[in-house]
Amino acid sequence: MSRTEDSLVEQYAPLVRRQALQLVSRLPASVELDDLIQAGMMGLLDAVRRYQVLVQAQFETYAITRIRGAMLDELRSQDWLPRSVRSKSRQIDKAIQTLRQRLLREPAESEIAAELDLPLDQYHLLLEEAVGVQVVHYEDLTGPVDADRQDVLAYLDQETSHSTPLLNPLDQLLSHGLRAALVAAIEALPEREKLLLSLQFEKDLNQKEIALVLGVTEGRVSQLRSQAVARIRASLDKDSWGNALTPSEYQLLL
Repeated sequence: MSRTEDSLVEQYAPLVRRQALQLVSRLPASVELDDLIQAGMMGLLDAVRRYQVLVQAQFETYAITRIRGAMLDELRSQDWLPRSVRSKSRQIDKAIQTLRQRLLREPAESEIAAELDLPLDQYHLLLEEAVGVQVVHYEDLTGPVDADRQDVLAYLDQETSHSTPLLNPLDQLLSHGLRAALVAAIEALPEREKLLLSLQFEKDLNQKEIALVLGVTEGRVSQLRSQAVARIRASLDKDSWGNALTPSEYQLLL
């Protein structure tokens, strides 16, 4: 590795850790932070070796895509979230959508549990199992890819190695109106769930701190976050965002 490459890796190593911390905070406890950091460092090294100065493409923008892609690849190799859990989370999403159409409002926990034909305590267990389920499932990422249904990580590899300028993913989000859809979905959340997301993502509090603010257990924080994510997913699915997003846009939702 040349001195220039070594310098860039050293300079942007903290970026890898930040990305890993953001990702691991939304994943099950079985996922090791060090594993994500190690994968991210490989992604950073790959970015350093591939990067060329392009118009509208800052190195950090380019590097984040490759770092997060490497981390997702690592998660895929670990099979970090069983398909059964993804299936259960989809059941929650569907129940929320059905109840919204029927009630014309946000359903309460007890109503969601009843729609799933589960006692409330069993529904809470289902929410705990769904910890780590994101706004968009990993396999959803293959949706916008070409007709051959190639793996999204391979697609991202092609996307970031083209000679054409790399668009800023945030600009893509804004141009497609996804940001507005997300804001609307979050605004529609029950106040407690909205506050939880604000404490986590705006105030950067950890789960223990959020539990103290809300006056609940840490386990209850996990349940409420899973339920909030399910509500947001249901809103995006209802508005058919799943068919309109690019892989780069999905990256920002993970």
